[in-house]
Amino acid sequence: MICREPDRLADFYEAAFRFTPTGEVSINEPALAELVRIPGATARVVTLQLGEQEIGLAGIRPPGHSYPRNVPGPSPLFQHCAIVVSDMAAAYERLSGQADWNTISPDGPQVLPASSGGVTAYKFRDPEGHPLELLAFARDTIPARWQNFSAGGCLGIDHSAISIADTRRSVKFYEWLGLSCIGSSLNCGPEQDRLDGIAEAFVEVTAMALPINTTPHVELLCYRGRRAREWALPNTNDVAATRLVLAVDNHETLQALCAQCSDALLSGPVRFENGAMRAMVRDPDGHVLCLEAACNESFPKLNRDAAVT
Repeated sequence: MICREPDRLADFYEAAFRFTPTGEVSINEPALAELVRIPGATARVVTLQLGEQEIGLAGIRPPGHSYPRNVPGPSPLFQHCAIVVSDMAAAYERLSGQADWNTISPDGPQVLPASSGGVTAYKFRDPEGHPLELLAFARDTIPARWQNFSAGGCLGIDHSAISIADTRRSVKFYEWLGLSCIGSSLNCGPEQDRLDGIAEAFVEVTAMALPINTTPHVELLCYRGRRAREWALPNTNDVAATRLVLAVDNHETLQALCAQCSDALLSGPVRFENGAMRAMVRDPDGHVLCLEAACNESFPKLNRDAAVT
């Protein structure tokens, strides 16, 4: 997650959700500037962990634009990280005790109907504007992944959801990257309207995951009907330029993928001093993905259990 003040934002995530800091690194090598396509770019990255997942808060210099105000769910800029909680009331109360965040769901947590998954959910924005979601499963539908957690509070990251314009097109793209559809639903009704803070929300939700591990996964949100999607795509140093990070088996596979997706290739492949190779691509709606092979601890590390940075 790109941010202006990594330390300040890390404090918020620690206080609101009990993320644990696991390290920080400064990146000054030319490979970073080549990867983000910004001459002379440097970065400072703070890594946080919740349960078995990690996120990286990356402050890039020179900084880009702040997150635009009030970006709605149907916008191609919209991408949120969903945090699983064992007790929604307690998690919401803890969040309410923090400062400088803003709500998306104006009426608080919403219990969605069974046709929409039967979960309790709440959407909001962190102090720098990144959309987030608290997610609590109904007691009789808790996925096995989260049943092993007996402790209260926030448990981990379930998925990252991105707004798209065409489900079939996006499914084809993510299948090409090796993900498979693990479920879908059509979410609508007054509860969905209140969750998204918009009127007449009809959302086609498609979950895509790696076969080896379905958590975290990617959720494709396709809002039906005529919706404004005229937002300009973010630059790589803009706060709105959240990216999914996908681990690739080796350098040869990464190079082959880049050759196959030249139209979507944003930068790379770039080799870093530690031997890692990375490239960035945009999906059909402009969301940024970082493909990386042979990473190690000297760069914000995302293992196969991690999906968001």
